[in-house]
Amino acid sequence: MLAHPRCTCTRASLAELAELLARAKERPRTYVVFVKPGGTGVDWEHTDLWRTAAALPGVTVLRDDAGVEARRFGAATSGQVLLYAPDGRLLFSGGATGARAHPGDNLGRASIVALLNHDAALERTTPVFGCPLFGPLDPDRETHDDDHK
Repeated sequence: MLAHPRCTCTRASLAELAELLARAKERPRTYVVFVKPGGTGVDWEHTDLWRTAAALPGVTVLRDDAGVEARRFGAATSGQVLLYAPDGRLLFSGGATGARAHPGDNLGRASIVALLNHDAALERTTPVFGCPLFGPLDPDRETHDDDHK
C-alpha cells in the first residue's frame, strides 16, 4: 500500500488492510510505504497512521523520500494497493475501501482477499479513494476533505 501519512482517509485504508490480512489463508509479504515530500522536516511522516500501520502484524512500514517508489509503481492516491504474485505478475491494483474514509465490505477488499486465497478475483482494478500523494498539498498541515479525489 502506498499512502500519505497525513491523509485522514488512509485510516480507513489501513483498517481494510488489517481486515484483508486477517481473512487471508496465507499472509503475504506486506509493506505500507508512506510518501515523504521533499522539503519536509525530520520525522514528518511519523504520524498516528505510521504507528497504526507499524502495529499491524507482519507489516513492514517504509518511508518513500520524495515519492520515488510511489511514482515507480504509478500510484497517485493514498491507499493504493498493489498485489503481486510470487513470480512478479501484478494481480491487483486499486483501493481497498469502497468510498472515501469508509471501511466496510467493498469490491476492492473482496477482490484482494480472493486473490490471496487463490480464488478468482471479482475485479483486478478498483478506484482508490484518498488524498493525492503528490500535488499542491501544504506538507505542514493535516489534509482536509476538500483535498480528496
